[in-house]
Amino acid sequence: MPRLGQVPASRTTAPLASSLDDPARARDLARMKRLATSLFLVAAAVFLGCVLLGEEAGAWVGYVRATAEASMVGALADWFAVTALFRHPLRLPIPHTAIIPRKKDQIGASLGTFVQQNFLTRDVVEEKLTTIDVPGRLGQFLAAPGRAERLARDASAVVTALTELLRDEDLEPAVAALVERKLQQTPAAPVLARVLELVVEGDRHQEVLSAGLRLLSRFLEENRVVFRAQLGDASPAWVPDWVDDRVFDRVFAGVQKFLDEVSEDPRHELRRSYDARLRAYVHALRTDPATAARIEALKKELLEHPAVRTWSGSLWTNVKNAVLVAAADPASELRARVTGLILELSVRLRSDPTVRELVQRHAHSIAGYLVERFSADLADLVSSTVQRWDTEETSRRIELQVGRDLQFIRINGTVVGGLAGLAIYTVAQLIG
Repeated sequence: MPRLGQVPASRTTAPLASSLDDPARARDLARMKRLATSLFLVAAAVFLGCVLLGEEAGAWVGYVRATAEASMVGALADWFAVTALFRHPLRLPIPHTAIIPRKKDQIGASLGTFVQQNFLTRDVVEEKLTTIDVPGRLGQFLAAPGRAERLARDASAVVTALTELLRDEDLEPAVAALVERKLQQTPAAPVLARVLELVVEGDRHQEVLSAGLRLLSRFLEENRVVFRAQLGDASPAWVPDWVDDRVFDRVFAGVQKFLDEVSEDPRHELRRSYDARLRAYVHALRTDPATAARIEALKKELLEHPAVRTWSGSLWTNVKNAVLVAAADPASELRARVTGLILELSVRLRSDPTVRELVQRHAHSIAGYLVERFSADLADLVSSTVQRWDTEETSRRIELQVGRDLQFIRINGTVVGGLAGLAIYTVAQLIG
């Protein structure tokens, strides 16, 4: 399997960016080529004119002829050098010409290595990051008007797309198994002990007792007739009804009075006993293996109950549907919270020194890790991409980018060659 950036040989040719094919550059290149060629033709015409005139026309003809001759030589030499970069001059397979087409792959490999060794290094990236206020820029980006809302909307779209990719029939048993395994691995006794401790510390257990007593009193009052009928059925037939009524009323009134007393008196003995027993049970949950084992057995029984299994199996679907509904609603609490978190983060990134220092430090670490981890892959990407470019098209595009400046080499060669020829001829005449 190819690495990142490596492309099999059978893959199709990769296109070059259309921005490299600039009509204005093409016109400039053509104009510079015409200018360079025109200078050569002028030098050739001058040389031919000097040959036709001969030296009988005067000593000056030799100087002009030498200048024109050297100009032609310089122009031809530089034309050959510039042309040899991109193609074979005059289509002749001269050795060491058409350098870019022949060396395209090596150039791509060298370019990838150059980028890797000189740009994609931890030192270079970290040095650059020291000059950039990463948290400040990120905070400004997040604080732009409407940015938080757009990011929250995009996050909702990502969540929706992700859930559509995941199959419910695969995730439901996985989530159910995960929940069940987590519950099985979590000891129930310490959790229950902590819950009861919080209840006792907040005196909530007494409130629960008061509410329970009031509910019991109301239940007895609402079902007074039922209880009286039960007493009548249990009483011997020879006992008169008025006796049953007296007994029932006294017992019922005593029970109600007792419930009212316990409910109204926060210092009642029953409350103290209830508090002591509850605290003792909390202690037993933490220290007594038998008590903890009974709780574990109860937990296991509950987890194996069909209703609990049905609930855990539908947990993924219920959560997913709730999230999707909230994500799709712009006015939902979920979208509002995500937007608020983004705005709060933007403020902290710009004003909180602790957050700013943390983000800046982690930006260095993350960038350094990414560079060290993927620099070789990015170098391979550069190399393999250049390898996939069409050879002739690559050569043409490169010439389009730098050819205008290379034509100045031809122009300079024509001018400098002529001056050099004039100087050499002058020195030769002086010596002769």
